[in-house]
Amino acid sequence: MFKNISLGIKAYFGAFSLISKLKLWKYFAIPMLISFITAIIIFGSAYGLSDNIGGFIAKIWIWDWGKETFTTIGNILGGLIVLVIGLILFKHIIMALSAPFMSPVSEKIEAHLTGNPAHSHRDTSFMQQLWRGIRINGRNLLMELILTIPILLLKFIPVVNIFSTILLFMVQAYYAGFGNMDYTLERHYKYSDSIQFVRKHRGLAIGNGIVFILCLLIPFIGVILVLPLSVTAASIRTVEALQLKNKIENVV
Repeated sequence: MFKNISLGIKAYFGAFSLISKLKLWKYFAIPMLISFITAIIIFGSAYGLSDNIGGFIAKIWIWDWGKETFTTIGNILGGLIVLVIGLILFKHIIMALSAPFMSPVSEKIEAHLTGNPAHSHRDTSFMQQLWRGIRINGRNLLMELILTIPILLLKFIPVVNIFSTILLFMVQAYYAGFGNMDYTLERHYKYSDSIQFVRKHRGLAIGNGIVFILCLLIPFIGVILVLPLSVTAASIRTVEALQLKNKIENVV
């Protein structure tokens, strides 16, 4: 799996030049606008809610001794909870709403890499692509929240909280990469088959998602460029994985 994680990360190195070569920037205009507006709404709201959640957590400690320390911990944990949930909501919202715009990008990249003309695979309409994006990312959002909540509770346990941070980051990365890979997979597989494919190639999803999450940490520019770069990188690796799978099946 570590090899696939590395491959998922390395795909970003050629993403920018491929976007320019295939003249794909025009397709990213609306998704970049969606990313920018969504970021303002979600992270603006998150900033306002962090103190309230921190105060709520602090009330759990009913004793006077250590009250100040626990309040400080509560504020930090409250900010972390809001940040994590904000990131989860942000990525799934933008990936769902951008699906109809990202699918043509993925298709053009696939045509370039394989030499096959566009529309040679299962063709879907704008609304079908949007519904697929909402369905996949809605499912991933639910799964990610189910996994994230117990991981956040581990933050209360010393030493263990160090490993929980890494685990939390990997979960975030996996589902980010999942959504990016599905822009290609929707032309090849039905909903359930796509889920199985990503599970078998989870390393590629995690590698793609790692850079996706790190991009979001870059003020302003990260939010704008995260979709173009991550979708392009995911399309490259997903097409390669599909070609390898088909080659193995033909040999068998």
